[in-house]
Amino acid sequence: MSTWKLEEKSTGLLTVEVENNKWVEAQEKAFKKISENFEKDGFRKGHVPTSIVKKEVSEQAIAVEAIDFAAQEALEAGVNEHNLELVARPEIVNIDGVSKDACTLVFKVTVKPEVTLGAYKGLPLEVAEVEVTEEDVNAELEKMRERYAENESKDVIESGDNVKFDFEGFKDGVAFEGGKADDYELVIGSNQFIPGFEDAMIGLKKDEEKDIDLTFPEDYQAADLAGAAVVFHVKVKEITSKVLPEVSDDLAQDMNIAGVETAEALVAHVREDLLKAKKEAAENEAFEKTLEVAINNATVDLPDALVESELDEMVRNYGQRFQQQGMQLDQFLQMTGQTMEDLRGQMKEDATKSAKLRLVLEKIVEVEEIDVTEEDLNAEYEKMSAQYGMEVDKIKEIVPAQNLKYDVKMQKALNLIKG
Repeated sequence: MSTWKLEEKSTGLLTVEVENNKWVEAQEKAFKKISENFEKDGFRKGHVPTSIVKKEVSEQAIAVEAIDFAAQEALEAGVNEHNLELVARPEIVNIDGVSKDACTLVFKVTVKPEVTLGAYKGLPLEVAEVEVTEEDVNAELEKMRERYAENESKDVIESGDNVKFDFEGFKDGVAFEGGKADDYELVIGSNQFIPGFEDAMIGLKKDEEKDIDLTFPEDYQAADLAGAAVVFHVKVKEITSKVLPEVSDDLAQDMNIAGVETAEALVAHVREDLLKAKKEAAENEAFEKTLEVAINNATVDLPDALVESELDEMVRNYGQRFQQQGMQLDQFLQMTGQTMEDLRGQMKEDATKSAKLRLVLEKIVEVEEIDVTEEDLNAEYEKMSAQYGMEVDKIKEIVPAQNLKYDVKMQKALNLIKG
């Protein structure tokens, strides 16, 4: 028997009375566990006679241990009785009427919130006019020159050079956390490090080692380093600078673009691609605004737990990107004077929007009775196969059909909003 009381932000109290036979069984399991770990002089651990254990272990101690055995089944029974869809891990917030014969557990439960849709179809989609300027073309050509630049080894560091080096930071002669890295690559002048660090690197030679004396800013987020005098020991391993090619027929041919053999054709191709990209960007921006209207038109009592879960995922993805670059997230945070709380604070608005968007799209799928056919799935698998250059069967192993089906439903719901 259970009761469910919904409170604010889709969180409520689920009170479950554990069935008598289930509670007795849980206490028996609890007593067995206690007996297996019970110690008493003159007996081996776990071999103390049952009569002695019963005398020395209180009913309360057994009941506390029994709750662990009874809680999961009681929770499942309550969830099933009230048809609840949980979106966060429940917690026991109260235990009532505990005796040898009965026990009532009170769980704090966060459920999937109700969504009331507003207008989401037929919304205006206003796409801005776009144009491509000479500055746009020149900037894109510069990027191409950068991509085809050759790295030339150097002996002395200058501003703009790419430097690979080891470093370790010390405060009062003791290495501080997050202040060390090997084979770190840095473009001098990019201002990734605290003021003064990169300037002090200029003039160093390959294989040279140096101690750089610096002072962290007074407003540095890590309190133990704010305003602190530190020493960074650096060892230069490699210095390179980029040599950019000219915009020429040779560069055009190196680009290996169909129908582009001359510098003139390359410029025309760049202009055409930029125009296409700008149009797509304008369409995406217009759709984002329309999507925001559809989200704002909906009413959702968004639980904090969903936002926190979304934040956790965003932080994980953010950290993985840094790992791919050879740096840990906490190291990046320390070098940039941020804390994890700062980062989560910066991401919270986006996490809230993302969580609400997902709920709105799921509601649209439900209301519109959107389904996914085998043809839809196969077409998506074929598209992914072409995109990643993998066999369809391999893609299916990596992306289960159920997961892909969900994604396709979400995309269909987005298409309905787009119109």
